[in-house]
Amino acid sequence: MKQRTVTPVDGSVYAERELAGARTIENALEAAVRAQAAWRRAPLAERAAIVRRMVEWCVARADELGAELAWQMGRPRAQSPNEIRRGFQERALYLCGIAEEALADLKVQKKEGFERFIRREPHGVVLVVAPWNYPWLTSVNAVVPALLAGNGVILKMAAQTPLVAERYAQAFDAAGLPQGVFQFLHMDHASTARVIGDARIAYVAFTGSVPGGHAVQRAAAGRFVGTGLELGGKDPAYVRPDAPLAATVENLVDGSYFNSGQSCCAVERIYVHRAIFQPFVDAFVDVAKAYRLGNPLEPATNLGPMVRTEAADNVRAQLADAVQRGAKKLLNLKDQAGTPYLPPEVLVDVHHGMALMTEETFGPAIGIQPVADDEEAIRLMNDSRYGLTASIWTLDLDAALRIGERVETGTWFMNRCDYLDPALAWTGVKDSGRGCTLSRLGLETFTRPKSFHLKLAP
Repeated sequence: MKQRTVTPVDGSVYAERELAGARTIENALEAAVRAQAAWRRAPLAERAAIVRRMVEWCVARADELGAELAWQMGRPRAQSPNEIRRGFQERALYLCGIAEEALADLKVQKKEGFERFIRREPHGVVLVVAPWNYPWLTSVNAVVPALLAGNGVILKMAAQTPLVAERYAQAFDAAGLPQGVFQFLHMDHASTARVIGDARIAYVAFTGSVPGGHAVQRAAAGRFVGTGLELGGKDPAYVRPDAPLAATVENLVDGSYFNSGQSCCAVERIYVHRAIFQPFVDAFVDVAKAYRLGNPLEPATNLGPMVRTEAADNVRAQLADAVQRGAKKLLNLKDQAGTPYLPPEVLVDVHHGMALMTEETFGPAIGIQPVADDEEAIRLMNDSRYGLTASIWTLDLDAALRIGERVETGTWFMNRCDYLDPALAWTGVKDSGRGCTLSRLGLETFTRPKSFHLKLAP
């Protein structure tokens, strides 16, 4: 059985791969178990050196890998190489830099006659299930810390971006990683569920949709296996009256539309204090008009197609519902109906009776709603089943801290958005998932504690 990757650029088949059968999967699992037993004993400095060489290999080929991304999922070719050069490289190298300290034995209070400490041991074989929208960024959050901690890794990449998994394998091979420590499998949902249920998988790191997260939970339900779930978002922004208008607008437009809004931590709803509502909206519209929707392979394009026509149609349905319920479109750019090419849109006169303001949009459309004060903004930001990131735009640090303590979110930003700092835990609440990656806490996620309680000879 074959898996086809249909490019959103022109609807052609860009890649075709044979799906892994039962024998291929069995061989991969057996090889992973054998390889991990040796890899966990490799010095941490050696593991980190291999990861760094893998990163160098990818960064040296960022233009080539970026062009492949443009074809596979539609992000403009002018932007895609930066996924590897910036975020991918930054996160991987940061984790390498903190690994020795983060994974060191945890000493406890001295007790005469005893040696006591807690060791962070690898789980074993980790299955990483990664999505198509930021395939390098989402996968690096799990692949690199899992390997640094001494685990083996099997990567299941989304069917839309299969070449990413293959490039990882080439990079690790060039870096000198022992055979079997990292592998990839092109699998359908049923095979993935069976692998999750296999006793040789010791941990599952999943990034994707809420329904996908539930599917992972069901597949793991018969076993005591850990799962990390990074799911969807409906991330809000709150603009206070003292916000620097030009910088705030520039960042929020980018946070709303970059990658055609196809990001779990994209800004998806904006609340603006009434005192500056109209100036903010006017400025937002002016900046949004600069986006050029077109063929992602062309240098001038800064907004590419969505990944599939069905995905664009889901956004179109939210827009139609919002207008039917009283919302007003402010851009009204020509839509290429029946294609994945969806222009950006800004809507006002919106409210929480609209799916546009409550359900994940995952596309280049944003609703902007006025609020009377901080209290109303907090209430509306928390009126969501998601909680991945949220941002506040203000010059008042005390206010940002005070409000942030009350907002239900995994990351609270002030004067920035849509960014993952590798020094901070990447986590969510409510339907945005559980567990964390990045930071020293993220490294610890790929380990289990083992206590050593040693009574010394008298």
